Amino acid sequence: MNEKDQKQQGLQIELTPDVAQGEYANFAIITHSSSDFVLDFARVLPGVPKAAVKSRVILAPEHAKRLLAALQENIMRYEREYGQIKIPNQEPRTIAPFGPSKGEA
Repeated sequence: MNEKDQKQQGLQIELTPDVAQGEYANFAIITHSSSDFVLDFARVLPGVPKAAVKSRVILAPEHAKRLLAALQENIMRYEREYGQIKIPNQEPRTIAPFGPSKGEA
């Protein structure tokens, strides 16, 4: 085990009560530059023409890729335990950079 692994194992995470409450978001906007990924989490409400961004998370590209892998793993675990997550009115697609092949050249 290297020094970096030892430090990570000893990492303590503090979750204050106000942050533990969380923010509900039902819409996300993801943008990126060469050095960062920006995730804006918003709440869209019926009859309200403006979506309010409730939280912004800025990640280095390496951390964004780790987040993607962690989400994929957790979704697989969730679906094994509770069944497939269905998204109404949406064509099947992958989380990978390329969608399903349509046989187009």
